[in-house]
Amino acid sequence: MVADNHVIEVQRAIAAPAEVLFAIVVNPAAHAVIDGSAMVQGTHTPEVITGVGQTFISTMHRMGRDYEMINHVVEFELNRHLAWAPAPGDLDTAGGNPEKIGVPAGYLWGYKFEPQREHQTLVTEYFDCGPGDNAWITNDGGTWIQGSQSIATSMEKTLELLEVTARRAISD
Repeated sequence: MVADNHVIEVQRAIAAPAEVLFAIVVNPAAHAVIDGSAMVQGTHTPEVITGVGQTFISTMHRMGRDYEMINHVVEFELNRHLAWAPAPGDLDTAGGNPEKIGVPAGYLWGYKFEPQREHQTLVTEYFDCGPGDNAWITNDGGTWIQGSQSIATSMEKTLELLEVTARRAISD
């Protein structure tokens, strides 16, 4: 795990081609399957992500509350990189301010895929809370808001679940 003031990243070598892994993460419906935090519950967006500028809506659950996030795709390189900027999708998540609904909150989630050798890929998941207002998220080493599970621990679990999902995809 690598962490600085505002970026946490976790890597895992996965025995699967980058194309297979990328196909999983560009499918918003797969996010609930691979989410190691168990916060992502589903999506209202059945379309696969194909480029920068798209949005997808995630249904979430944290601390006894259901909510939505509108995710703006800001980085897309086919089979290599995907990143999105989450935005509040409802009034509660927007802190009661309707003007903040749909406006990115200043942080990024993303994945990078680096082929290592035939059918092996180094996958990096990263969370960049950005400077300023969101710095509190990682100031304590990335403790997750939901209990004591850290962001890094959630990300490690995500990459484990991504590997399991990729193995199933390859064997089908």
